Amino acid sequence: MTTHTARQSAPAPYALLGGFLLLLAAIFAASYAVGHLAGPVAPDMRGVTHPDDEPGSHDMGGMSGMGR
Repeated sequence: MTTHTARQSAPAPYALLGGFLLLLAAIFAASYAVGHLAGPVAPDMRGVTHPDDEPGSHDMGGMSGMGR
């Protein structure tokens, strides 16, 4: 009677790397989609210019008494 030891073949390192990269891409895509649905983090961050965005107009309206 002969006994054969069953060896489990390990996946190739490139297959593991490919699986990890696919998982990383899926996580990145999911986080990008959630961020896109959530919108900007601040109410005025839309990438458009406003008339008061001219150089030198750094008025902090309503902050009187701060000009010492």
